[in-house]
Amino acid sequence: MADRYPRLPPSGIKVLVVGAGFAGLAAAIECDRKGHSVTLLEKVDDIDEITAIGDIISFDPNGSKAFERWPGVVDAMEAIARQTKWLDLYHHEGKFVTRQSFAHETAWGRRINGHRGHLHRIMYDHAVARGIDIRLGLRVEDYFETDNPPQAGVVLSTGERLGADVVIAAEGVRSRGRKIVLGFDENPKSSGYAVYRAWYPAELIINNPVLRHLVADGDTHQGFIGPDIHFLASSIKNGTEVNWVFTHIDDGNIEESWQFPGKPEEALTYLPGWCPVVRELVKATPPGRLIDHKLVYRDPLPTFISPLARIALIGDSAHPFLPTSIQGASQSIEDGVVLAACLELSGRADVPRALRAFEKLRYGRVHRAQAQGPKTRERWHKADWAKVWANPELIHLPREPWLLNFDAEGDAYERYDEVVDVSKGEDKSKL
Repeated sequence: MADRYPRLPPSGIKVLVVGAGFAGLAAAIECDRKGHSVTLLEKVDDIDEITAIGDIISFDPNGSKAFERWPGVVDAMEAIARQTKWLDLYHHEGKFVTRQSFAHETAWGRRINGHRGHLHRIMYDHAVARGIDIRLGLRVEDYFETDNPPQAGVVLSTGERLGADVVIAAEGVRSRGRKIVLGFDENPKSSGYAVYRAWYPAELIINNPVLRHLVADGDTHQGFIGPDIHFLASSIKNGTEVNWVFTHIDDGNIEESWQFPGKPEEALTYLPGWCPVVRELVKATPPGRLIDHKLVYRDPLPTFISPLARIALIGDSAHPFLPTSIQGASQSIEDGVVLAACLELSGRADVPRALRAFEKLRYGRVHRAQAQGPKTRERWHKADWAKVWANPELIHLPREPWLLNFDAEGDAYERYDEVVDVSKGEDKSKL
């Protein structure tokens, strides 16, 4: 089975990836493509604990370019993705404002918007089919790296130590790898916002006259914008499934947890005066299908790599995004693509050079992309409606070519030699 998938000759580089989310899977698959020997560690005992999670996730053209290089993956994803090339935007009281078309972006690549768990399963199954060594039920407690011998590794909860040439930390916002990179423990913070997320069968609303139009004729995508809240609703899989999300002010304690079961009646308390479509979507949500998810914030890191440059943070471990950026997932894919390519170009003889190049290639782009999230949230939550009615495009999502029309692998190959020659002390934001 594994030899069905193109890969470069063995590089001799042994890679440990910690975390089997989107970032970790992308890094593992890309490292396998480049001929590196990969072991992927994941703390859950059953991958269904991850793939059962149901809400929508978006990959823009810059992220989906990697899927094109993984045989069968992008077609499988598109088969279950939302089939719309537009977003209809409404005032929260129900008046239509504007339609934003994304049709021109097809020239840049594919937009994949679908069920988080189902898309994750496609990636996971591809990693398994490639023959990647995936070990479930292993919890990483600590990271280490040494100069002599030159290696990095992890310490499991059992006390066992696993070593490699490079370790990629992809466990998310509470990654234990952050301590060895930063030199101290540092806790995530609340962004001040949380998100209700729901996903359920369209049969629950098909007979509701207020909602039937959302699912009767295939997929739809709508947004409703009000004071300090934006509400997004989709139908997907030819109108057979429905999902909705909306932000709200969060006054909870991030130290306790950042995800709770939600109740429709609680969600409705944030929506007085909102239009019937929004309120009926919330009311229709069945028990067990609503999550109240805190949006976690991290201060921008001074670096993504450890002192000896053998451990790298990727995805949310390095740079958590707000959903309004619509780039968190795509940037995590880019991370894995670039790191695997840099390891290929450096070779086993100089893994630290690869990680330093990875950081220089990624640092400025990632933080520029991160900044889109708060800007879009403010564009919607603080909308000046007198100006919006005069110019509806003021509430369109920013869709910029520098961000979306981008090939991370091609950029890594093109700029690798340039960045390895840059002195370590140069401002990364200029790269």
